Amino acid sequence: MKNKWNSTALGMLTLVGGLSLSSFAYADEVTLTSSDGTVNMTGEFVDFRDNAYVIATALGELRVSASRVQCEGAACPDLGGGDADIKIGGSDTVGLGLMPLLLEGYAGSIGAAATLINTGNGDEVVAEFVGDEGFGDQLALISVDSTGSSDAFSQLLSQDIEIGMASRRIRPAEARELRSAGAGSMVNPAQEHIVAIDSLVMITNPANPIDTLTTAQVRQIYSGEIGNWSAVGGPNLPITVVDRGEGSGTRSVFEDRIFGELEVVDAPNKVIAESNSDVSQIVNETEGAIGYVGYAFQRGANPLSLINECGIAMEPDAFSARTEEYALQRRLYLYTREDTASEGTRNFVNYAASEDADSLIGKAGFIGFAVDRREQSPDSERARALLNTNADPYEAGFMRDMLEQMVNYDRLSTTFRFRTGSSQLDERGLIDKERLIDYLATQPAGTEVVMVGFTDDVGEFDGNLSLSQSRAAQVADELREAGGNRISNVTISSLGYGEIAPSGCNTDNEGRRINRRVEVWIKSPA
Repeated sequence: MKNKWNSTALGMLTLVGGLSLSSFAYADEVTLTSSDGTVNMTGEFVDFRDNAYVIATALGELRVSASRVQCEGAACPDLGGGDADIKIGGSDTVGLGLMPLLLEGYAGSIGAAATLINTGNGDEVVAEFVGDEGFGDQLALISVDSTGSSDAFSQLLSQDIEIGMASRRIRPAEARELRSAGAGSMVNPAQEHIVAIDSLVMITNPANPIDTLTTAQVRQIYSGEIGNWSAVGGPNLPITVVDRGEGSGTRSVFEDRIFGELEVVDAPNKVIAESNSDVSQIVNETEGAIGYVGYAFQRGANPLSLINECGIAMEPDAFSARTEEYALQRRLYLYTREDTASEGTRNFVNYAASEDADSLIGKAGFIGFAVDRREQSPDSERARALLNTNADPYEAGFMRDMLEQMVNYDRLSTTFRFRTGSSQLDERGLIDKERLIDYLATQPAGTEVVMVGFTDDVGEFDGNLSLSQSRAAQVADELREAGGNRISNVTISSLGYGEIAPSGCNTDNEGRRINRRVEVWIKSPA
């Protein structure tokens, strides 16, 4: 077990601060609250012992696990994680929604137990790792401070944390600044760890009858052009726009997907929420409110379906998120520095990005990278689009050919994309390739796999057709080489259909990026 932790940075510890104190002399009033609203009680602080708060109330003394609540009030004990062996900071989406389960799961994977304690310092949590499933020695103390994605990179730069949590990819300027400070290439797969996918969900108050908006209507609401629900078919009710603050990774993704290359204009008197939890709380308490949250933070609010500018309806289901064909979705990252990452840090982030963490990611309400399989029905919306009678006769021939091929295969959620202007797979593709090989290795002998290439509509049709075919052939070659004898049970071929069957709008960079892809089709032996 000891080889899982760096012997210098993560040696045997004597817990400090509130974690080792057995009693307190205070008798002041404190309030214990949980982020999901299930616990909210006030009483006189009595003690903190065995990782639980003890308070005196009209019902007598109550004992509440510190892993469930935050303590507010002058008498709350200081449980801070200042002396933690590993400090994690950044996105509240990752920190509040995903990190607690990842810490507990990793502890179990090394035969340890993790006890999580809310320190009362904002959204900071401290996890104590104890070996032998909780009966052995203390292995480590890990603190997680959940604020915003931008903080992840500033704190990595100042070396205040070892792991940065982000709900957006690092920006070029941030990466350059860290590289100049000796942190290495922050987009190297050894330092940039994609751990999950999160679909952003537009939510309204549960009493609001509206269940669908176009992305143009969302843009108009958030820019203040639409200020009453009656303008979109709802009740005569003023709209309260709930937004996230500057620097929030969630806000960055929302503005990129909704405003695109247009100027971002703020609605007047909009409400700024500090976290996903705050957004859902405000929306649930305000009849005319609208907001956006990570998938795991809907908490009883009314989720909205979206229709993009091309008329394609978008549902935030797991398959669409894994293929990246749902516009309001983003990758969740953990970042580490090359020069300071300890063995324990590397082991934890490798676990978080592995298949072992998939079930925990799903339990937390996020989407992992497991391979899904879906039938390609002749009655699907995609199949109907391929029968478009208004298509150019030359292109229509390829559309009919695709339809004839498609209905004989299922589609896997694994979808490959390339670095901008490059023939190299992007950082997500490297993860997906290994996952796909693992999946194909379990398939029966005689399974047929086809790599199917597509492009955006920029350029001539025949040029795009040729590019899609060459990209699909390239991925097929890479898969055969990487899989070797492990996937000798399957045959792999390739096709390309150019710009037909778009998954996104070709009117902006993000839509064109989504359309530049290589899909994986599969057919089991008869």
